[in-house]
Parts: sequence; structure tokens; C-alpha cells
Amino acid sequence: MMKMKQGIQLYTLRDQIQTAEDTDKTFAALADFGCRVIQISGIGSIPPLEVQQLVEKYGFDVCITHKPFERMLDDLDALVEEHKMIHCSNIGLGSMPGEYRDTPEKVLEFAHLMQSIGEKMQKKGMQLAYHNHDFEFQKFPDGQRIIDILLENTDPQTVNLIPDVAWIQYAGEDICAFLRSVRDRVQVVHMKDYVVTDGKRKFIEFGKGLVDFPKVYQTCAELGFAYAVYEQDCDWAESPMESCRYSFRKMLEMAAATD
Repeated sequence: MMKMKQGIQLYTLRDQIQTAEDTDKTFAALADFGCRVIQISGIGSIPPLEVQQLVEKYGFDVCITHKPFERMLDDLDALVEEHKMIHCSNIGLGSMPGEYRDTPEKVLEFAHLMQSIGEKMQKKGMQLAYHNHDFEFQKFPDGQRIIDILLENTDPQTVNLIPDVAWIQYAGEDICAFLRSVRDRVQVVHMKDYVVTDGKRKFIEFGKGLVDFPKVYQTCAELGFAYAVYEQDCDWAESPMESCRYSFRKMLEMAAATD
């Protein structure tokens, strides 16, 4: 069984990757504590060639990205070429646009668009993936859920998922059961943690919150997922980089204990 690789989702460090100079410093800091896998998301308007040079300078494995839905619809050729430059074959969508969430019919329209985009990507050697939040698990009045409509109306080989374990649990789902149900759609898992204080959700460093990571990590390893990527959108204890540093170390420790 192939071992999962551990990485960092750069959206956590989005304020530190808005220019090429700052991205260079951020990449250096990540490399300094041993990170060699990244997901590119939230990066500034840096020319693709400069992004390529920085990725190659530090030898990063770009496991996936998050890119705007509009570019998938209207600028796919350029988007694919940019991913080939950084040796990344997985293109992710961070969330469903709001205009498709209101009714089952709108969600179905979105699912058909995702299937079409995914087919076009595959012909170009790329794989499409969708990242969940909690809203996908809420029920419409007729009992349908966004996540079910999306899964039932797309091909598992065409539309992958980027399961976010914190959002899955926050939505009231059993993380491990859900991961098993979508095992044929997953390469990258977001290892996010959270707590709830006075009714308010707060994201927190890996292993400090409510997610049962020993169980979740073991399940991901058993299912053969390729990448475990840490993400912390906000609510950092010290700074985004220190939260990444701490969480990455804890993931490595858990990986060692799981092996």
C-alpha cells in the first residue's frame, strides 16, 4: 500500500503568497520545516512562469489546486497549460458558486456542468475535483442533498472529491463512513480541525479539536488516499505559518504511528 504524503494547503497562507517575492519567502519557510507537498490556492496574480520557477526552485509536489469556476468554463486551455507547467494534473474547485445552490434543479445543472468540464479535462490529461463545505449536506424540502445530487449525476472517474474532514463532521456526518462511500473519487484529503465554543465554530491546529484524527487518518491510509493536506482557513493561535509548522509536525507524527 502506498503511503500518504503530507502537505499544506496554501490557502492557509494566502496573505503571504500575493507577490512572487513573498511567495518565495513562504516556500522557503515551508521547505525549512520539511514540507515538500503543497496545494496551490489563494495565490496572487503572479505570472505562471514565475510560479513554475518557484515550484521547481523548492522541488514541491503540487498535489492539486483550487481555481475559479469561471476559468474552468471559459479559459480551460490556458488553465490546463498552467497546471502542466507546475507538473500538477489535478484541478480543484473550492466551492459551488452560490447561484447553483438554491434548488435541486440548479444543483443538477451544476452537476452536469462539472461532468462536462471533467470530461474535457480528462482529454487534456487533467483530473477535476470538488471540495466540500457543510452546506452540501443540508437537505432541500424534498429531502435531497446537494452532495447526493452531485455524486449521483457525475462519473466517479470524471469528478473527484477533495473531502474536508472538519466540514463533513460539522455537517453532522460520520467522517470515516463518508470517506469509505467515496473512496473511488479521492486522491487528496483536507485535514482540518475545529472546536465549537458558545455555539461558534473555530478552526484550530491539527489534533487540538473535535476531529478524531487517529481514526480518520488510519481510515485514509487504509483507503489508499495519496495526499493528506492540512488547511486552517482562519483563527490561528499565533500565525498562519506557525499553525502550519505545528500541524505539519503533528501529521508526520501521526503518519509514523499509523505506519
